[in-house]
Amino acid sequence: MAGVGLRGVRKSYGAVEVIKGIDLEIAHGEFCVFVGPSGCGKSTLLRMISGLEPITGGDIVIEGEIVNNIAAADRGLAMVFQSYALYPHMTVRQNLSFGLENVGTAKGDIAAKVDAVSKMLQINELLDRRPKDLSGGQRQRVAIGRAVVREPRVFLFDEPLSNLDAELRVDMRGEIGALHKRLGNTMIYVTHDQVEAMTMADKIAVLRSGELEQFGTPLELFNNPTNTFVAGFIGSPKMNFIKGHVDHADRAMLVLATGEKVALPATGFDQKPGQNVTLGIRPNDLQPAPSASLSMVVRSVEQLGTDSYLYGGLEDGTAITIHSPGQTQVTPGEKIHVGAAAASMHLFDTESGNTLRIS
Repeated sequence: MAGVGLRGVRKSYGAVEVIKGIDLEIAHGEFCVFVGPSGCGKSTLLRMISGLEPITGGDIVIEGEIVNNIAAADRGLAMVFQSYALYPHMTVRQNLSFGLENVGTAKGDIAAKVDAVSKMLQINELLDRRPKDLSGGQRQRVAIGRAVVREPRVFLFDEPLSNLDAELRVDMRGEIGALHKRLGNTMIYVTHDQVEAMTMADKIAVLRSGELEQFGTPLELFNNPTNTFVAGFIGSPKMNFIKGHVDHADRAMLVLATGEKVALPATGFDQKPGQNVTLGIRPNDLQPAPSASLSMVVRSVEQLGTDSYLYGGLEDGTAITIHSPGQTQVTPGEKIHVGAAAASMHLFDTESGNTLRIS
């Protein structure tokens, strides 16, 4: 059972600590996505798991075995890179065969494995071409095939779709997901694109500045973010954040700097009178309502036919985005009132950024 465990894993470059003690357990067969902004340490963490980057502290455990001092080639892993990393002078067939030849696999077995994998990934008609004669999507299939043919314990993907156009990325997401279901292997996938994370993952690890902010299923992170960073990173468009303080006389009211008041859920949040809090509302939960207490000036409108996006700001300058199904009659420059159902609200402590929801 090729699960992967990270136990207090650290990485430093001189005095600079870039991975700050991460604990994580990825179960056998899970598709786990490392997501976060550029520079958060997700690719470094993946390279440490692969053995391409030495760790500074902690343990990396694969299938119950500590692999800190085991060479990358002996860990039973296969990695797919953003740059494809194909040998340009070799044909597709030779690129697929090369790793197996290096470990002394019999020629008959190599031919059978290459044939099976090329058919699985629909590249069997490309076997005699070289990488320069392939499209970006075809090259990525070959790179994935080179990993699959080795029959690794764990697959590692380092932003494999970032060089593809938007339509092809969608297609390849589906293909990688289908591949995971067919093979059943553990897969760890790095991306900065939270849409990829939400649509592909069994579990998501959200990273920031070398630390693990939250780990859970996509909907756990979407519905119950542990802090404002996760709440703002997971979900597209990002969550709206409105700052204020809890009314001293009524814990169910949020008072904004403008004096406007917003009704909060009466239960479920551990807020104190006078506490500075941040209200989080997702764009699809915030809707125009003539009787609502928040006033918003609309700066721009995007009409997509089946959906509408309104962008604007509250009186104190807080940026607001509204996502509504269908078409809208609202125009730029218009002042509207907006509100949300209490059940859709999130509440965070402004100072720490942590959620105030009672567990």
